[in-house]
Amino acid sequence: MQFNRPIVMSIAGHDPCGGAGLLADIKAFEQNKVYGLGVTTAQTLQTENHFISIRWESEENILKAIEQMLAHYNVKAVKIGIVQSIETLHKIICVIDDFDTAIKIVVDPVIRSTTEFNFWKEEVDEHLLYNLLRRITLITPNYKEVVQLVPAADAKDAAEKISHYCSVLLKGGHNEEEQGVDYLYHNGELAKLSPGEVTIYPKHGSGCVLSSAITANIALGYGLEEACSKAKVYTEKFLISNPSLLGYHVS
Repeated sequence: MQFNRPIVMSIAGHDPCGGAGLLADIKAFEQNKVYGLGVTTAQTLQTENHFISIRWESEENILKAIEQMLAHYNVKAVKIGIVQSIETLHKIICVIDDFDTAIKIVVDPVIRSTTEFNFWKEEVDEHLLYNLLRRITLITPNYKEVVQLVPAADAKDAAEKISHYCSVLLKGGHNEEEQGVDYLYHNGELAKLSPGEVTIYPKHGSGCVLSSAITANIALGYGLEEACSKAKVYTEKFLISNPSLLGYHVS
């Protein structure tokens, strides 16, 4: 089958309300002019307001599905969302990297839901973390997640430490001093990405939307800073699309 669009893949959880996870990623992929494949890591029961339960897919089935998609399609970039543990994340990255090192990998480390449900139950293995970071293109933590990955004095210190291994987009949704300002640590340089909209409405899944839009833009051939900037504009449209916690995807 011939595709006119680049092919990307989301490896993420299923959110039945469609605001976050795999469904949100596919919506963002479509609006950003790439073709999206999907591998499910977990079945969740949640709404935009409440997280009720999660059932993890078996590691064997996740890895097998990834292998099949990579073997059958010319995947340019992959976005990884919730996984059960850092060990599972490492195995997923190894499968992708062993198949083709040219595939760009964006990791959105969803450690805790917006409704405060913890996905990772154990402390992060620091050695394993740095090993997997060396094999990815970009990681997109928010201010709470980055200090869970690397306990440090503050979020920016943690992001700077991670940036020695891979590029980091420190998302500014939880930045109380500079609301909505993201910081991109890339190739030893720091870029400040300021919001373009003053009035926004909080949205369930906004982090998923941002990281999947970045993945799409990377697959389309944009450099990392431009890919992040364009994705930020797209996500702001999502945030202002309506006053509810579930947003509309508009290009």
